[in-house]
Order: sequence, then C-alpha cells, then structure tokens
Amino acid sequence: MKENIEQLREAFLTEIQTVKNLQELDALRVKYLGRKGQLQAYFKQLGQVDPADRPQIGRLLNELKQLFERTIAEYKSRFREEDTGEWIDLTLPGRKPPVARKHPLTQVLDEIKSIFQSLGFTIADGPEVETDYYNFEALNIPKLHPARDMQDTLYVTEDILLRTHTSPVQIRVMESQPPPVRIIAPGRVYRRDTPDASHSPFFHQVEGLCVDQGISFADLKAVISEFARRMFGEDIQVRFRPSFFPFTEPSLEYDFNCVFCRGKGCRVCKQTGWMEISGAGMVDPNVFKAVGYDPEIYTGYAFGMGVDRIAMLKFAIDDIRLFFENDMRFLRQF
Repeated sequence: MKENIEQLREAFLTEIQTVKNLQELDALRVKYLGRKGQLQAYFKQLGQVDPADRPQIGRLLNELKQLFERTIAEYKSRFREEDTGEWIDLTLPGRKPPVARKHPLTQVLDEIKSIFQSLGFTIADGPEVETDYYNFEALNIPKLHPARDMQDTLYVTEDILLRTHTSPVQIRVMESQPPPVRIIAPGRVYRRDTPDASHSPFFHQVEGLCVDQGISFADLKAVISEFARRMFGEDIQVRFRPSFFPFTEPSLEYDFNCVFCRGKGCRVCKQTGWMEISGAGMVDPNVFKAVGYDPEIYTGYAFGMGVDRIAMLKFAIDDIRLFFENDMRFLRQF
C-alpha cells in the first residue's frame, strides 16, 4: 500500500507539469481529488488494511491529499495571472482611496453662513419656484414697473416664475413672525442670461434682513464691513455708493477694494482699485406694510451678495462657467 501511495504521488507530480491551462488543471483535479478520483479509491481501501498499519496509511493519504490541493492551488494562481496579464508586486505601498471634497461654491457658502451666524443671523430657506406676488409685488415692484426689466425673469406661467433673487424668503419670514428678524437667505436663483465668463442662467445668492426698533444705516455699514474683513482679510476696505432699488429706501451699492491688487489698480478691477459686490439699503416702508409691520415703529436693512462672485474673487477664478462644468481637473484644486 505504501508503494502504491508513493507511485500515485510521483504520477501526480509528473502529470501536473504537463498542464498548460486552467481547463487541463481542473481535469487533473477531478482525476486525483474527485469523488471517483484515484486518491478517493485509496481511502476506500483503508478498511482492508491491517489495523496495526491503518493509522500510518491514513496519515500518508491525508498528507498526499494536502500536497495535491496545495500544488493545484499554486498552479491555478499562476495560470490566472498569465490569463489576465497582471503581476502583483506585494512590496508596493497601498493605494489611497479618493477622498471626497466640497464644491468650491459650497465651501464659500458655508463660510458666508458661518460668518453671519456668528453675527447673530439665522438661516432661512424658501422655494425656487415662486409666485409673482412674492418675487415682485410684495417687494414694492408692481406689474409694469420698469425695475422688472432688470430681472430677465424666467416665467413658468403668467403668475409663476423661477425666483430672480432670494428676497421672497424675506417676505415669507416677515409674514410668519413679528419683529425682531435677523436672517440670511441663501439659495439658487435664475435669470434669462446667455452664459459667458461672468453670466449664468442660474447662480447663487445670499440675502440678509434685519428688522427691529432703532435699526439704522450705521448698523448696515457695520455688518457689511465686518463681513468683508472676515472673508477677505483685515486690510480689506468697503465703499458705499448711492443707488436705487424698489424695495429699499435709501439704497446703496457696496464695493470691496480689489482683492487682487488691494486697491492699487489692475486688469481685473479695470484699474479702479474697486470691485462691485452687490446692493443694500434700508427696507422700504411699503414692504413693511405688505407684511403687516408698522413702519412707524420698526426699521430694518436688507443686503444681498452673489456667492459665485465672492468665490471667483476668493479663488481668483475668471470664468463663472467653470463652477458648473463638472471638470474634475478644476474641482480637485479646492
């Protein structure tokens, strides 16, 4: 029996060297290790072996089985590498999985929210598909008012539209609660613009509103100035210019000195040293009347800013379309 086991071992080792592929290897496995294979035939003969020799014969058969299985596994691994053309260098360091990151607009929006929340503002939200009333009429912009021509509105129906600013959120908040109110309204807005380096049919705004007794123009200037310093640095300067908006009176536009040249004049700021940010002003009494606030008791200010424009200034980006093209070569920089 021992001689037969040794002959089976030599036959297997000789035959496996002639195997050329996985199919032939599997056939060899069935021949030697299958239920009707040659090794199994020897296990069936154990009952006929002398009881004194049976433990030794059983151990030899188990060792032979382990040899067959180990050798077949080694050949199988070798054939698979050859079939796929892959070679694994186990000494190489592991590959780092890609790490998700926030979109640059989300990063800037989070920073804006954080700044205003630290100044006592809360965050309010509203629908992007609005009614004409909330988007225009409640903001002192009645039908046929020339200010509507500035909005390039996208209408769904005659009275339903895609909001052109986040100011409707201010109206909804004032309708839902009495003063004091201190909120910012971030979100996406829509205009009928042709996409180019500085325009997009959709972009992002943050508008702020503060209403209480005794709120003055000085409070507005202080909040805008503090925001500018926290966003762009302590040396940033803010300029306020008279302007007109139907929902504020008096109204202003505010500029930051150029973040690229710090006011010295460059190509980006067209040698003026200033960059226009957005508009602001004291809330018009007609807006207060529309929401049921008494303009003789309460005053307030409102302001707005474009998140996309702030991000372009912060990251020195010269084309707004880059934010929306989903080009990973661009997005991985932030």
